[in-house]
Amino acid sequence: MEESFVPFSGIKNDLRGRLMCYKQDWAGGVRAGFRILAPTTYIFFASAIPVISFGEQLERDTEGVLTAVQTLASTAICGIIHSIIGGQPLLILGVAEPTVIMYTFMFNFAKERPDLGRKLFLAWTGWVCVWTAILLFLLAILGACSIINRFTRVAGELFGLLIAMLFMQQAIKGVVDEFRIPKQENPKLTEFIPSWRFANGMFALVLSFGLLLTALRSRKARSWRYGTGWLRSFIADYGVPLMVLIWTAASYIPAGSVPKGIPRRLLSPNPWSPGAYENWTVIKDMQDVPVLYIVGAFIPATMIAVLYYFDHSVASQLAQQKEFNLRKPPSFHYDLLLLGFLTIMCGLLGIPPSNGVIPQSPMHTKSLATLKHQLLRNRLVATARKSMSKNSSLSQLYGNMQEAYQQMQTPLICQEPSAQGLKELKESTIQLASSMGAIDAPVDETVFDVEKEIDDLLPVEVKEQRLTNLLQAAAVGGCVAAMPILKMIPTSVLWGYFAFMAIESLPGNQFWERILLLFTAPSRRYKVLEEYHATFVETVPFKTIAIFTIFQTTYLLICFGITWVPIAGVLFPLMIMLLVPVRQYFLPKFFKGAHLQDLDAAEYEESPALPFNLAMEGELGAGATLAEGGEILDEIITRSRGEIRHMCSPKITSSTATPAKDPRSFQSPRLSEKAYSPRITELRGEHSPRSRGSGKSSPGEARASNLGKSPHSSNK
Repeated sequence: MEESFVPFSGIKNDLRGRLMCYKQDWAGGVRAGFRILAPTTYIFFASAIPVISFGEQLERDTEGVLTAVQTLASTAICGIIHSIIGGQPLLILGVAEPTVIMYTFMFNFAKERPDLGRKLFLAWTGWVCVWTAILLFLLAILGACSIINRFTRVAGELFGLLIAMLFMQQAIKGVVDEFRIPKQENPKLTEFIPSWRFANGMFALVLSFGLLLTALRSRKARSWRYGTGWLRSFIADYGVPLMVLIWTAASYIPAGSVPKGIPRRLLSPNPWSPGAYENWTVIKDMQDVPVLYIVGAFIPATMIAVLYYFDHSVASQLAQQKEFNLRKPPSFHYDLLLLGFLTIMCGLLGIPPSNGVIPQSPMHTKSLATLKHQLLRNRLVATARKSMSKNSSLSQLYGNMQEAYQQMQTPLICQEPSAQGLKELKESTIQLASSMGAIDAPVDETVFDVEKEIDDLLPVEVKEQRLTNLLQAAAVGGCVAAMPILKMIPTSVLWGYFAFMAIESLPGNQFWERILLLFTAPSRRYKVLEEYHATFVETVPFKTIAIFTIFQTTYLLICFGITWVPIAGVLFPLMIMLLVPVRQYFLPKFFKGAHLQDLDAAEYEESPALPFNLAMEGELGAGATLAEGGEILDEIITRSRGEIRHMCSPKITSSTATPAKDPRSFQSPRLSEKAYSPRITELRGEHSPRSRGSGKSSPGEARASNLGKSPHSSNK
């Protein structure tokens, strides 16, 4: 996105770019078929459950004026409109916690004013939304979103980790409250006597941790050794919502032997209940608001406008990071303009506005990256096997797959051309074919293992379309009618899901990985180099990494502390925005430019893992093979930054003998000469404590692995 502060130019460019892609946005989703349901279901639960929880919080804080019905309605209406006429369809809209905090503050302010009171609260917030929308219009028209380009990785990842902390805080607070008597409840009820409150709290711990652990485990189902491939894929795609259903069902097991209120469940009025729809006619009360308060509404509107500008833009930025390799143009300015219209609409309907949310937006892109990977993989597997049936050589096989890959790309004027294409064949595969005299001869799966090696050829891509956003928003709207069913979900299951979302957003966050590095024992830091790792681990001294991470952590804790201040807490985005001048003018005085470039790189660059034998030889033994361990080592890891890694074993099996004359063939297929880390001696001493033998490797060489050798040959 080019920086342009010429009025309307940013909106005009966004509309021109997205209109050219509009037809393909829908066609791409439809062509995905039933597979589109996996990311839809995943993001629906990630969107609906926090919104329901925030609705419960609003109901308590506004004395029932706003409930989960209103938060669900806002999320559904805004989400549907944005999915149809919005610019960036990867952006997920929803009622966020800062909005809940602002509405709670405005309710407390209004109810203490005799000329406003509880009756005119929603009418006054309608005027607040009108002022907010006007400010958002000005920001969009004047190109304020161009400043988002200046938010580097240090700001984005700090903000992402802060949101994860807030989600985890909400989960912990919710579980602790399970041991207490809820507000506005009769403390004389049976379920609130000390013994039953303790029983409810312990049961809540079981349900919360049960959901958290099983949900995290189900997301890695593709790497399980048990079950068929389709079953593991099904669990990986739909395991999280299934866990919500399973643990909800488990909460009814002791129903006959405990009081009715144990465990505690969602409390919200049905949409057809008396009073549940009074807010929809709030527009007729707006004229009754005194002029002084109409003008004064500009003050909270300014705070909300700044909050929405930052949240909406950063959520959109994190949903379309460069690492996701998106091919369609962004739409920051137009989406901010549309957010202004949505804010006015919500204010006139008497419901809290929705804006772009984190971590749901990058989670949406991440799930669509997995979908695109699966679609490409299925096509290439079919192409490879068809080529093998026609006795194609290895080069012909690769050419056919490259052609099939290009056919899966939709050429559009608005799209960037695919700069990557398929990755190169692994060196070990080429060497194996050459050693067997099959480089120009027909190949079979003893040379090219279709199921395992195609994942290594696929670049990271995202299925950019609008259908998942529309379907998940419509499903959220369906929750309004399904409120009687939603009331069956225990609140403790919600807290477990909050913790799951917090943990799910951590992998791929470089800031989080540097924090883990600080707590890694010096004698074990070499392990970081034995897998794919950020380049700064090799190029930046550890002391510099530590100082930079401590600074970032201190700043994070300050931002987190501000969120505890009653009303100033909603201004924490201003602290994140302050990182722009801090990064540009302050940090260069304390860190070398080259080190800052690596620690705060625009793109997340990675280095290859260290030689496979350094990491595994000591554990597997000289004569071990990985043929039977493939299901353990084969794992698709979709990181938040977009990489889809296929951690696979070397191309060495019991059925394919590797010639001993070429020692390089015993190395990991992922390795090249650049796999050697210049800091290996610094981090692990002379050699890895897990590797065998006392010999030292020269800096430019990687020792040959003993994998695939027999015990006798390894001792010769």
